[in-house]
Amino acid sequence: MLKAGGHIDHDARVITVRDVSKSFGDLQVLRGVDLELFKGENLVVLGRSGTGKSVLIKLISGLLKPDTGTIEVLGEHVDELDEKALQQLRLKIGFSFQNSALYDSMTVRENLEFPLVRNKRHLSRAEINHEVEDVLDAVGLLHTLNQMPSQLSGGQRKRIGIARTLILRPDIMMYDEPTAGLDPITCIEINGLINEVQEKYKTSSIIITHDLACAKSVGDRIVMLLDGKFEREGSFEEIFDTDDGRVKPFYDYNFIK
Repeated sequence: MLKAGGHIDHDARVITVRDVSKSFGDLQVLRGVDLELFKGENLVVLGRSGTGKSVLIKLISGLLKPDTGTIEVLGEHVDELDEKALQQLRLKIGFSFQNSALYDSMTVRENLEFPLVRNKRHLSRAEINHEVEDVLDAVGLLHTLNQMPSQLSGGQRKRIGIARTLILRPDIMMYDEPTAGLDPITCIEINGLINEVQEKYKTSSIIITHDLACAKSVGDRIVMLLDGKFEREGSFEEIFDTDDGRVKPFYDYNFIK
């Protein structure tokens, strides 16, 4: 059963990956993978560290080129775009990085203003202030407006990193290990925020993780990357209803019952 399926449009694909392979020297990371992300969906890509999950994000965003196969994002064939067109496409994709990627020398306000000043120069000061306060309020951290990143907890930095991503109103969100390095309570809060973002901003998202609690909480659908291919797909329960020796230890280690 899906986490919540009413918001997903299964007739609208925002990302389509077909027969994509990627190697680095003699190391083959992805082996002819196929993937679809539907409009309004939270799709979890689950797998062990080093299995190619983050490589997949870089391929989708055009930061890497596939050895074989095609990638279509929001109707654009990524491998056919020049750098200028790729930059325009990336404005429609929000990236939430493991380390939040905030500028240490800027206040929270300045961190959030930066993408607006750079990419939406037509906005007035009042409009910029409104956008900044709106996304900060959405992540529950309006009171941190004038603080420095060094004054924030890891969970707060993660939330503000998500807010900075949302400020350009992307169609697609990419979360790279969103709960990495966080305590259990903060992990629960971040999982809740990912679902809130999906609901409020109508985003379509790929969540890269090896955290089963995160996968179970946020995933409308889960795909599991094993040996360079997506070997399992479905709900959390369907993914782990198996005696596959590659899957069971992963489940047991996470202590999810």
